[in-house]
Amino acid sequence: NRIQSSRRLERETQRNVEMMWLTGRLMPDFKTIADFRKDNGKAIRQVCREFIELCRSLELFTQAIVAIDGSKFKAVNSKDRNYTRASMKRRIARMEQHIERYMSLLAEADKEVPSARDMTVPELEEKIALLKGRMQRLKKREREVLAHPDKQISQTDPDSRLMKKGGMGSQVSYNIQTAVDTEHKLIVAHDVTNAAVDRNQLFPIAGLAQHTLQREEIKALADRGYYKGEAIKDCYDAGIKVLVPKTLTSGNRALGRFDKEDFHYEVEADQYRCPAGEILQRRFDTVERGKTMQVYFSPVSVCRDCKLKPKCTTGGQRRIRRWEHEGLLDVMERELRNTADAMPMRSRTVEHPFGTLKAWMGSTHFLMRRLKNVRTEMSLHVLAYNLRRMISIMGVVPLIEARRA
Repeated sequence: NRIQSSRRLERETQRNVEMMWLTGRLMPDFKTIADFRKDNGKAIRQVCREFIELCRSLELFTQAIVAIDGSKFKAVNSKDRNYTRASMKRRIARMEQHIERYMSLLAEADKEVPSARDMTVPELEEKIALLKGRMQRLKKREREVLAHPDKQISQTDPDSRLMKKGGMGSQVSYNIQTAVDTEHKLIVAHDVTNAAVDRNQLFPIAGLAQHTLQREEIKALADRGYYKGEAIKDCYDAGIKVLVPKTLTSGNRALGRFDKEDFHYEVEADQYRCPAGEILQRRFDTVERGKTMQVYFSPVSVCRDCKLKPKCTTGGQRRIRRWEHEGLLDVMERELRNTADAMPMRSRTVEHPFGTLKAWMGSTHFLMRRLKNVRTEMSLHVLAYNLRRMISIMGVVPLIEARRA
């Protein structure tokens, strides 16, 4: 019912008839309610998991297909109390401009008549001294930011981080990961992280969903923000069949040149065929950023005499790098093309719970601080969402009977 503040809950126990009935006329004060959430986080998260186990026992997850996505939820920390390398540079530059402006005013005041100088110089000197003190504090804070592992400091909630909001600026947030069942739209698994991007979250949240469903094999749908070769391979090795659109990171297409997708890989011969019909053979293997890459190219003479060379490369020859496990990514890409409704299904499954939860939580989103406590608060919201969803699916009485059984 969109009431999560401990102070508001205290008021509801004294004025809301439904709440009085539910609590048996117990009327705890706000501090008792807040301490209960803070001190029993592990048990609250366990209750959230046990409710999903109840849903699993009712055979609501027969398809074993989940949609995965992440969303930024606002933390209890304003942008003014968040410090990054970029923001510290802006603040120091702004402070230097202020000091220079007052120094110029002081120089002009020294040239004026004594009466005017006596009125303005002490004030200007006091202002400059104040600004220099602030500059020293900013310099100290900048050193603290550079020494931090994440190169970022949040004062109010130290675990929160500044994150982009998809074309809507940025805010200090937590990144909420969810895996939602495509059949009944129940949140099967969730996690709270302070990682700004989703690229490294695919395997952890998909593995958590697989563990919750207790299935050896499941299917997971995710958007291109989760595309990472190593994570996809880890998922397939664990029995998690993921479908993730490929991320296009090359700028060749925008420059009017051929992209890697324009080169056809021939599996049997282990070679590439370029748009001009020439063969790029495998020449050697190399290790780049811990990944074994296979390098393919044609002789320099073939590329030099090719009519399509201006649309292919600006160097002497075009080289194609292929990850040693890229065949797995090719198989996933083909299956994704053959499953036309995979991404629409992902969108209509996982976006709705996020919208509902944010509407319930209001403009402030989280009320608790620190990652451990925020995870507890999120578990309460997920439990409330799943309860409401199950009431819509089964009704109140059948759900109570199933819980008692």
